[in-house]
Amino acid sequence: MYDYIIVGAGAAGCVLAARLSEDRDVTVCLIEAGLGDEGCNIHVPAYFPRLFGGSCDWNYRSEAEEFCDGRQINLPRGRVIGGSTSMNAMIYSRGHRAYYDQWKRPDWEFDKLLPYFKRAENNERGASHYHGVGGPLSVCDRRSANVSSEAFVAAAVEAGYPANDDFNGPVQDGFGFYQLTQAKGRRCSAATAYLRPARERANLTVETGFQVHRVLFEGNKATGIKGLRRDEVVELRAAREVIISAGAYNSPQLLMLSGVGPAEHLREHGIPVVLDQPEVGQNLSDHPHALLVFTHPEPVSLLAAADPRYTEQFFQHGTGPLTSNISEAGGFVRSRPGVAAPDLQFHVAPTMFTKDGLTQSHHAISFGADILDVQSRGRVRLLSADPMAKPRIQHNYFSEPEDLELAVTSLRLSLHIARQKALAPYVKTPVEAPASESERDLRAYVRRYASTAFHPAGTCAIGAVVDEELRVIGTERLRVIDTSVMPTIFCNPNAPTIAIAERAADLIRNITPLG
Repeated sequence: MYDYIIVGAGAAGCVLAARLSEDRDVTVCLIEAGLGDEGCNIHVPAYFPRLFGGSCDWNYRSEAEEFCDGRQINLPRGRVIGGSTSMNAMIYSRGHRAYYDQWKRPDWEFDKLLPYFKRAENNERGASHYHGVGGPLSVCDRRSANVSSEAFVAAAVEAGYPANDDFNGPVQDGFGFYQLTQAKGRRCSAATAYLRPARERANLTVETGFQVHRVLFEGNKATGIKGLRRDEVVELRAAREVIISAGAYNSPQLLMLSGVGPAEHLREHGIPVVLDQPEVGQNLSDHPHALLVFTHPEPVSLLAAADPRYTEQFFQHGTGPLTSNISEAGGFVRSRPGVAAPDLQFHVAPTMFTKDGLTQSHHAISFGADILDVQSRGRVRLLSADPMAKPRIQHNYFSEPEDLELAVTSLRLSLHIARQKALAPYVKTPVEAPASESERDLRAYVRRYASTAFHPAGTCAIGAVVDEELRVIGTERLRVIDTSVMPTIFCNPNAPTIAIAERAADLIRNITPLG
């Protein structure tokens, strides 16, 4: 018996476990399906693509995507302590205030979350109106000065865009370098920041290798969980609450396996219905992009990071190419006049990052823009009642014509930046690029080459599945707290998920919210 059971040790789960266990009079159990985060590939930033497809990855793929030429899209998700914060690109980006305010959820507008962004943050630049110091999450400037990433920023300025040295400051528009969740050049995941300092507390239990099969109910009251801990079926009980923090794919899957979801769909799989909730698993959104990829003869890409001297530099000084988060620089652009906030987010990687993933066979540069104000929506459904089966994930990328138009615009802008003098040494040979700039060729390129920035959200949205305090509507003692509660996604989700969890911890503890 525990007071709180938290399912999922990702960004939100680690925050909640740390904050709730600060009260030594309550007991907390954090459950993770994966194992520990000790592997070198996790903590050396440039190695994170090696984790894709391995034991730390749920290894999800979408269903065939109709508007992407019927392709299945790879959807890596962290199955490890720290969740996807242990295998992401470490970009610290909060998103523009206008998008939060468009949720029309007064308790979750930007000004209500800013104190929690600041409480979480330990920014090496110091404290300001927009930034905090002394929090668990280390936020740092880059320690890898790749010249081709610098050339991309210079080219964007040549193309007429402003420079911006703080995307999380008063103005988001412009191009520059991302701040990163790193400490001394190493990854600072939610596990590193929040969980590791808390693990010695006697009132906090962390279970790994434990896949939860379903939430247990008495009527509509959540009382615990049942799952497989290695080879043993185990039930744990929660005296106060069960909190699901399993992410945009796994949280709706677990709700449905537990009998909370679209009744007809649950009955198809022989699952007793606890609550007919048709919105569970709906509203899935993500950020698609179509990158340009060029090879070049300059020996400056991350291919050079294999040199033993850089390994020594990393482990001795915490600097150099191995500290690269790969997507080192980028920018935020409004596709047209009159939009409330930037609707395109650019990334540049000093390596070959194709639609099939990272390929370091030649010196290369890759860049392009995510669609932030994405309109297309997908869904998560059960494949079967077997809790070990992967969910069915259909993103429906580009099912809304506005998204395809925005993707075409992003390609035109990327090609414009590629023509600037500063980038000339690094865009010698196109590997993935449109056949021409005709509307037809650009649309065809998007459908054939578009991939994802790995930012799923929305499947247990506030106002549809959970209430303003993230309690599952129609149930008792059950909450969902992770990216799935965000009605829309408009930035790299790590920072907002941590802020949401920080505020949720105060709500659970009945502490007056900050601000």
